[in-house]
Formats: sequence, C-alpha cells, structure tokens
Amino acid sequence: MYLNKIGFSLIKKLKKRLGRGIGSGKGKTCGRGHKGQKSRAGGFHKRGFEGGQTPFQRRIPKFGFKTKKSLLFQEVRLSEIKMIDDENVTLSTLKKFNIIRENIKRVKIILSGKIEKKINVSGLLVTKGAKKIIENFGGKVF
Repeated sequence: MYLNKIGFSLIKKLKKRLGRGIGSGKGKTCGRGHKGQKSRAGGFHKRGFEGGQTPFQRRIPKFGFKTKKSLLFQEVRLSEIKMIDDENVTLSTLKKFNIIRENIKRVKIILSGKIEKKINVSGLLVTKGAKKIIENFGGKVF
C-alpha cells in the first residue's frame, strides 16, 4: 500500500521523480545514460529509422521477385519425351537429348501431348495425368 504525505492510501503508485540528486537513484542523467539522441528531450526516432542510413524498407527493391530455385527446376511435356530414342528416361538422358538445360537439378513431367511408346521414368517428378498415360502404354514410374 502506498501512502501520501498525510498518510492516506493511494490507488496509483507515484511516478519516480527524476533529476533530484544522487540519493534518489535517478539523479544527474535521470536514467538516460550519457549523450546521444535518446538522452535528449524530444530525442525519438520513427519506427524503422537507422540513424540516417537508408532504412531497410527503402533499400530493398519494390518490384517482383524471382527465386533462384526456378533456375534449377524445369517442366517437360510428354510430347517432348517422344524425341528421346531411349526407353529409360532420366535426368541425364534429358540433358543428352537437349530437352533440358545442363544446370537443371529437378524435372517434372507434365501431361501435355501424347506418347506412343513404352517409357520407364526414374528419378523425375511426374504429375498424376502423365503417370496414368505412361502406365497405360506399359511404362513404369520409379
């Protein structure tokens, strides 16, 4: 319970008085430390302020973003797989027949076009529709 000078209880705790000598615990610098913007009266800065340096939200580009993953991933149509002479379709065979770029790490076969031969796909992603067509012709997806 907090009492005022007369001895009556107060509902609210009294605010710590600043700058009233060493014994008060908040004398001299009043708990603000030494120098700098935050020690001064009116020394505030807006959210995101970085001391005069161009703030992060202004440094980053304000237009689209293209992930680097897209440079390593490519989709291949079933109609493009027709060009492969080999029965087994892998990442290396697609690169060998120049269907995908050399730096590609992941490939997904999509249902677009048709195939008229049996193929075995291994190590590649395949959509449901493409998988159904491949298996209808007696091929396998590993």
